[in-house]
Amino acid sequence: MRPRTVLGVLAAIAAVLLVPPLIGSAAGGGDGTQLRGLRVLVPNSPGGGYDITARTAARAMEDSGTSGAVEVFNLPGAGGTVGLGRTVNESGNDRLVMSMGLGVVGAVFTNSSPSTLADVTPIARLTQESEIVVVGKDSPYTSIGQLLAAWTADPGAVPVGGGSSPGGPDHLAPMLMAQAVGLEPSAVNYVSYDGGGELLAAVLGDKVAFGVSGLGEFAEQVAAGELRVLAVTSAERAPGLDAPTLTESGVDVEFTNWRGIVAPPGLDDAARAELVEAFTSLHGTPEWTEALETNGWDDAFLVGDDFGAFLASENDRVAGVLRELGLVS
Repeated sequence: MRPRTVLGVLAAIAAVLLVPPLIGSAAGGGDGTQLRGLRVLVPNSPGGGYDITARTAARAMEDSGTSGAVEVFNLPGAGGTVGLGRTVNESGNDRLVMSMGLGVVGAVFTNSSPSTLADVTPIARLTQESEIVVVGKDSPYTSIGQLLAAWTADPGAVPVGGGSSPGGPDHLAPMLMAQAVGLEPSAVNYVSYDGGGELLAAVLGDKVAFGVSGLGEFAEQVAAGELRVLAVTSAERAPGLDAPTLTESGVDVEFTNWRGIVAPPGLDDAARAELVEAFTSLHGTPEWTEALETNGWDDAFLVGDDFGAFLASENDRVAGVLRELGLVS
């Protein structure tokens, strides 16, 4: 063989050796790393909690090398149950997941959804966070006591906005507040918005007297002084916020929201395990740790069958609360 030919062969072999092998097939990795072709369905509008969670997780997966490019797309409607129906109809599709949370649990009941969370494949619970009671910076209410006094005196004149449909966390939290201060749920003037983005515009535009939503959704506006936090719904004060808990303020309510990832039904064991491993890998990355801190989210990681058991228990809990409030039979 001529020297030039030998050099060409050696160069070709070296080029092959220098290309990192794909783990598994081009469609995805067998151990969850370098997962390829993943799409994340967000069942509410851009700017909401599911949307922020999905886009933050996608960015962290890409930046950490846990996955290839991740596509995030929105399919809002009916408190998340339109997206849930789409996910259920994608049976066997192991490259689609849905960002979801407590709001979808309640929306299944209040929207009489034909698809339920018993129909999906649980992948991972990622975060939990406090809800916050917020007003615009120019609101006349500067304390939770002032707001509650006005609300109990004339609840119809003090509308509350939430970024979820009836049965979602932004609805359940003020309803539980109302119950705790002696208001009938039917007296509450609750205005539903499709996600935190629409709710933010309503609060800033004085279309509602106050809003209730997740801390992470409004963290930027709170930090900028555009929103004033009057109280948090969690058992403990939120770090970095000068706001009392509801219990400190004499309102016997403790409430937290959570968010996670589910996949369509009909996945085989290998496909399910691959998705679980991908989000387990994400959970261990510095990029995700930083995202939790930046957004004020608490780590609530739970995967697979344990997450499935949690979903079942939340379904029963929310059904009980909705019945107690007289919102479902």
